[in-house]
Amino acid sequence: MFAFTVRRILQAIVVMLVISFIGFAIKHNFGDPVRELVGERVTPEERAQIRERLGLNDPFLVQYSRFLVDALHGDLGRSFFFKRPVTEVILSKAPATLELVFCASLIVILLSVPAGIHAAIYPRRLLSRFIMGSSIVGVSIPVFLTAIMLIYIFSVELGWLPSFGRGETVLLFGFWESGLLTKDGLLHLIMPSVALSSIMLPLFIRLVRSEMMEVLESEYVKFAWAKGLQPRRVWYVHAFKNTLLPVITVGGVQLGIMVAFTILTETVFQWQGMGSMFIESVSRADTALMVSYIVVVGAIFVVVNTMVDLIYGLVNPTVRVAGRQ
Repeated sequence: MFAFTVRRILQAIVVMLVISFIGFAIKHNFGDPVRELVGERVTPEERAQIRERLGLNDPFLVQYSRFLVDALHGDLGRSFFFKRPVTEVILSKAPATLELVFCASLIVILLSVPAGIHAAIYPRRLLSRFIMGSSIVGVSIPVFLTAIMLIYIFSVELGWLPSFGRGETVLLFGFWESGLLTKDGLLHLIMPSVALSSIMLPLFIRLVRSEMMEVLESEYVKFAWAKGLQPRRVWYVHAFKNTLLPVITVGGVQLGIMVAFTILTETVFQWQGMGSMFIESVSRADTALMVSYIVVVGAIFVVVNTMVDLIYGLVNPTVRVAGRQ
C-alpha cells in the first residue's frame, strides 16, 4: 500500500505541474494587463516601466519558475485589478462556490439514490420509466438553460424565489460569509443549487440503477434470496451496500467537475463565487487571478481523485495488485 500511495502522490504532483504550465502558457492570449490597469492616457514609456516592475517582460520560463517558487510558499501572485494577493481574493469568493456545490451535492445524493434503487428494483413500473425518461431529458438540457427556465418560472411568473445574488449572509470564523444560516440566504440558494445539480443528477440516477441491477444478478444476492431473507434486507443490506463503491468513486471525480461547472450557474444567477470571479478576471485580463483559479480548481480535481484512488485501493486490494503489473 505504501508504494501504491507514493505512486499516486507522484502522479498528482506531475498533473499539477502540467496544469500550472498550461495555465501559464495560455495567459498571454488574454490581453495586456497593463492596458486594463492604467487605461489609454498613460504614455508608452510609463507602460513599459509598469511592465518591467511587474516582471511581465521576463521570459516565459523565468516567470513560470518564479510562479512555482512563490506558490510553494503559499503566494500565487497579486491581482492586477483587486490589487490584493490572489489567495485573499479566491478565499473571499470560495465560501459562495463551496456552499453552492455542497447544496447541489446534497440534492444529487438525496434524489439519485432512492430514484436509482427504485428504478433498479421495479424496472417495469410507470414511475421507473418516468424516472429514466426524465434522466435522459435532464442529460440533454444544458445547465444555463435549466437556470433560465427556473428564473422564468419561479421568479418572473410565480415570484416565489429571488433570481440573483446571495442574499443576506453572516460572518463565521472571521472570514467565511455564509448564506446557509439565514432565511434570505437559503431562498437565494435554492434555484442555483437545483440548476447546478441538474448536471449530475441524471447521470447518478442512471449509475445507481445500472450498478444496482448488476449487483442484483450476482451470485451472493441469489444465495440471499435462497436463504429466505426479507426483500428489504436483500435490497438494502446485501445489494445496495455493494453498489456504493463504484458510485462513491465516480462521485468523487464528479465533485471536481461540479466545481468547474459553477461558472455557468454563477454567471446566470450573478452568484459572487469563484466562477464569476474567473469570468471577470478573463474580461479584465487579470492573468495572475486567472491562472491561480485554474491552478486551484485543478488542485481540487487532483486532490479529490487522489483521495478516491487511495480509498479505493484500501477497500479493493486488487487495484493495488493490478497497478504493479
